[in-house]
Amino acid sequence: MNEASDTALLLVRVVLGVVMVAHGWNHWKGGGGITGTAGWFGGLGLTRPRLQAWLSVLTELGAGVLLLAGLFTSLACAAVLSVMLVAGLLAHRRNGFFVFKEGYEYVLVLGVLAVALGAWGPGEYALDEAADIGVTGWAGAGVVLGVGVVATAGLLAVFWRPEGEDRSS
Repeated sequence: MNEASDTALLLVRVVLGVVMVAHGWNHWKGGGGITGTAGWFGGLGLTRPRLQAWLSVLTELGAGVLLLAGLFTSLACAAVLSVMLVAGLLAHRRNGFFVFKEGYEYVLVLGVLAVALGAWGPGEYALDEAADIGVTGWAGAGVVLGVGVVATAGLLAVFWRPEGEDRSS
């Protein structure tokens, strides 16, 4: 890679990291805080909504910080993908494509960006690169897709109860 490409990857990582930190912070401290986030998650059909709220906060803050540092970038991107898959499937899919109608457009862009960043790698200006632990190319994209999809499927299998099923647990 050249300096322009590495700088572009740094910019992408930082923007995606800041977006994730902001989402996590908002789920924790914004609006209704954890209680409000838990209520929203419960309304989406997730059981143990308070646990889900905290898991969301920790995942979003953790992924964001890792992206900012360029550390374990593939795993951070997998966390982003998983969060976006859950949001897209449970909150936005039924509203169609456009974000101004609460559709899945925004989460789709962030999810695809996470997979692409997994393939591109974190760039030269990253702790992964300094420690020589970066995963790029098909392997990086595979880690993001594999871990992200498995994490999403696991969360939904254990904690999601569609409308009409018992959500009291």
